[in-house]
Amino acid sequence: MGLGTNRMEAFSDGVIAIIITIMVLEIKVPHGVDFATLQPLIPVFFSYVLSFVYIGIYWNNHHHLLHTVKSVTAPILWTNLHLLFWLSLVPFSTGWMGENHFEAVPVFLYGLTLFATALAYWILQNTIIRSQGQHSILKKAVGRDLKGMASLILYASAIGLAFVDTWISLAIYVGVALLWLIPDRRIEKIFGSASA
Repeated sequence: MGLGTNRMEAFSDGVIAIIITIMVLEIKVPHGVDFATLQPLIPVFFSYVLSFVYIGIYWNNHHHLLHTVKSVTAPILWTNLHLLFWLSLVPFSTGWMGENHFEAVPVFLYGLTLFATALAYWILQNTIIRSQGQHSILKKAVGRDLKGMASLILYASAIGLAFVDTWISLAIYVGVALLWLIPDRRIEKIFGSASA
């Protein structure tokens, strides 16, 4: 017998809150009192903002995703933990990329983390669909999930381009974030039409 989503959602929310806290603690207070002292922190702050937006996107969409789950199965629990594992690595790759002013290897690792996190989300989504059935709310909402597949392709491209031009990779990371910045309304629409 499956369990409700409350405990899984509460645990996931707690982990995500800790991830954001860890990221902000990585921004070290500079020694000095003028604006020039803040200049070395610009890459660190940009990395933080980008990752904060990504974490917010995952938190928002994860919330909607779990509202389609009627009962939590063991595979759903494990694939959710798999997603949280990759999300928990975001502070490390964010800090490394910012501290090293967007050098190739840190930008590559950041992209690899984003790719693995997106893949983990896709796996969780498909595990829920398998559990709930092909006629489930989630399957109706995501359809062929072109947006999710496009994101994975863009991340893979950015990872390869990190050794060509890190600014192109960063532009792709920002572009994918903007693609998802408006909350995914597919699930809300399905719920709305069902209640109507």
